[in-house]
Amino acid sequence: MKKNVGSIDRILRFVLGLVIIILGIVNESWWGLIGIVPIFTASINWCPLYLPFGISTCKTPEPKK
Repeated sequence: MKKNVGSIDRILRFVLGLVIIILGIVNESWWGLIGIVPIFTASINWCPLYLPFGISTCKTPEPKK
């Protein structure tokens, strides 16, 4: 599985996941469990939704001279 989630994307996913989980806890809602998805994709550096669209937020290595 090739990485397709970059550093900034990874941080944003993790923070968003935490916010969703906290809101779910505060509102006593099961919807907070959805926050697990962005945290999981941030932890494995791979997003299945990026795959069909060919999106990657990873930095491309500079060619060696």
